[in-house]
Amino acid sequence: MLFNRHKLEIPTADQALRGREEQWFSIADQHKVLDAPVVTDESTIPDGFEVALFGLGCFWGAEEIYWRMPGVWSTSVGYAGGTTPHPSYEEVCSGMTGHTEAVRVVFDPTRVSYADLVKAFFEFHDPTQGMRQGNDVGTQYRSAIYTLSPEQEKTAQQLRDAYEAELVRRGIGRITTEITPAPTYYYAEDHHQQYLAKNPNGYRCHSNTGVPFPADV
Repeated sequence: MLFNRHKLEIPTADQALRGREEQWFSIADQHKVLDAPVVTDESTIPDGFEVALFGLGCFWGAEEIYWRMPGVWSTSVGYAGGTTPHPSYEEVCSGMTGHTEAVRVVFDPTRVSYADLVKAFFEFHDPTQGMRQGNDVGTQYRSAIYTLSPEQEKTAQQLRDAYEAELVRRGIGRITTEITPAPTYYYAEDHHQQYLAKNPNGYRCHSNTGVPFPADV
């Protein structure tokens, strides 16, 4: 059960792995691509910058999508939306923590809007697949937008509805993306941070529905 990589139901709090009281590994201070730290908080984020949190399948490719966007200051990958505190990658993959693989994005809203980040989120993966993304199957690959303000929640819901209408019109299906207030975010182990910068020929899994975001939205 622990290493069942195809678990399709999120465990209850009673079923979830116990986890740990604190992070047990260190993370490199400097981002491998961007001129910014990897681990960020209010003391390190420039004034006026904002944070976004998304789950769109394997976090290796998800992070690369966002660090390439102009206006993004820093990115990191981690685990969100589950019960187990400070999980390991193997535990998340077991399906017994409830977490999805997530990318945390710190951005300059004067250069890239939250709406632009959400549009990229929808265009760079298939948000209709439930507990999977392409060949990657399991609860950790589910589609999720974790919002950090009422304004983010409203924007995410409006853009989801607009994109879903287009997907339904084309006969692709309805969106399964969960949109909820941001839960606790746990950083992933150091070797997962900026994985594709460290391993340029590494696994890239992201594909989308082939449907661009409606131009009038």
